[in-house]
Amino acid sequence: MVPQGAEYKAVCRGLSGVTGSIPTVVAIPVGMKPLLKYLQQGQFLAPSRVLIMGICGSLSDRYTVGDIVLYQDCVYQEKWQECDRPFTAQLHSALQTRLIASLPNTNAINRVSPDSPPNLVKSLTSDRVIWSAAEKRRLGEILAADVVDMEGFTALEFFNAAGVAVAMLRVVSDDCQHDIPDLTPAINSDGSLNPFPLAMGMLRQPIAAIRLIRGSLTALKVLEQVTYRLFSGNKLEEVLGD
Repeated sequence: MVPQGAEYKAVCRGLSGVTGSIPTVVAIPVGMKPLLKYLQQGQFLAPSRVLIMGICGSLSDRYTVGDIVLYQDCVYQEKWQECDRPFTAQLHSALQTRLIASLPNTNAINRVSPDSPPNLVKSLTSDRVIWSAAEKRRLGEILAADVVDMEGFTALEFFNAAGVAVAMLRVVSDDCQHDIPDLTPAINSDGSLNPFPLAMGMLRQPIAAIRLIRGSLTALKVLEQVTYRLFSGNKLEEVLGD
């Protein structure tokens, strides 16, 4: 499962170069409420395992644009949900052994070595865009969280209750040192993006917008490559099977 739009397209591009069996990719709405509504409608085949991929924001100086993170758990307000440990460990091992050689040549990726596996992190799920760098750092310190997204907790709560194993793999698109545009008004109630408020939000903060676009493009390229490396040369059941 991948948030609809650019993230979904990046994963599909990564899978396009894979020969043999490929997983079913499902585009999901952006945001907690739209995602919960979608999941409750059950418009997908009930799986035994779900891998959620996409991009996220950093809440810590330890993680910057282009860093690959694998979630251990997600927190929302005072509630907590854990990712499936065996599934997460399986992905961690697969990524550690197959990933590094084919990643794009960016400064962020060059900081990673074959001896440094993808980062295991704690995630915060938010019902709005956390656009302020100061708020990101504050939330990271208070909640001891490393990254933030808008879907993780909802997906974990739903699938954990259904007995479905879930793992989450994301790439950092924005750091905690710089503000990004507040794009919350651009997210429709169904989880899609409204182009006009999106454009206006970018225009109001042009420098932040340029930084976000650059970071997102880097993260999406890494996401595409991670997808390819994860599934290329492997039997599907070795990655997603029981």
